Amino acid sequence: MRAAVLRGYGDAAQLAAGEVPDPEPQAGSVVVRLHAAALNPHDVLVRQGRFASPLPHVIGSDGAGVRVDDGAEVVILPSLWWGSDERAPGADWQILGDHVPGTYAEYVRVPADCVAPKPAGWDWAQAAALPLVGLTAYRALFTRARLQKGESLLVLGAGGGVATMAVNLAVAAGCHVCVTSSSEKKIEAACRLGAAAGVDYRDPGWPAAARRLSPRGAGFDVVLDPVGRWAHALEAVRAGGRLVVLGAAQAERANIDVRRFFFGQYDLLGTTMGSPADFAGLLQFVEHGKLAPPPIAAEFGLDEAADAHRFLESGAGFGKVVLRI
Repeated sequence: MRAAVLRGYGDAAQLAAGEVPDPEPQAGSVVVRLHAAALNPHDVLVRQGRFASPLPHVIGSDGAGVRVDDGAEVVILPSLWWGSDERAPGADWQILGDHVPGTYAEYVRVPADCVAPKPAGWDWAQAAALPLVGLTAYRALFTRARLQKGESLLVLGAGGGVATMAVNLAVAAGCHVCVTSSSEKKIEAACRLGAAAGVDYRDPGWPAAARRLSPRGAGFDVVLDPVGRWAHALEAVRAGGRLVVLGAAQAERANIDVRRFFFGQYDLLGTTMGSPADFAGLLQFVEHGKLAPPPIAAEFGLDEAADAHRFLESGAGFGKVVLRI
């Protein structure tokens, strides 16, 4: 089959079109003929060798297509072998495309419980763009942060896939949502999705500016941090509020005022990806018509995977980057 193959660790040029063996059916698994695969920043880390993936390798976590065995149109759950404990993944858990072949290909094999019906009325690109960011944002907001209707949410880094999906989900849940970004255009795009307002995080005073956008200026019930700016993000959380952390793109270390933290009665919550139960909760939003499809920033052909990675890393787009297959 045709695939975008990672031949070595490094920059986007390490991805090149090639032929790899078709996946063989196995007991407990299904083979999906893919129509689209969506990119995620996690794919860049895999490409760079952060997870010691085998080489040569087919990366990619997100995809949508048709089951080979029964012809059903499906989306793929990229969270493999989560385990029985909803509180955290088990020892066998991994993300599709890390150590098993992923979705930058014409076909992929996944466990049978890792496919779900393609959302009705969504095109292939929109369907492929849903799983990883949708699952990650859903777990962060509702399973971990316990976000409720009527509460307020600040999302850092509007424009990325998880941040954009978080805005979509929180607006659908009836929450007051604000965002941060370095781009006025991305703030405007987030507002078109339902966010109330946004601030430019390049301004050193952005936490105070964001706080003023919260109800009564008291701070947000929940702040979602996909980039690793804990210390600044805490300044925008209300007393007794929750900070949810799920990424480290801008910083991998944080210095926190411990006394301010415990006197503020804050919750600091770590999260990543999600379980099949979280995925079921996400799909309920879709099935009830509450969730708009993810915005698509750009589409590329399968043979253009390297260009797609370059576009993703540029940060120029708002929404998801997708490979047509």
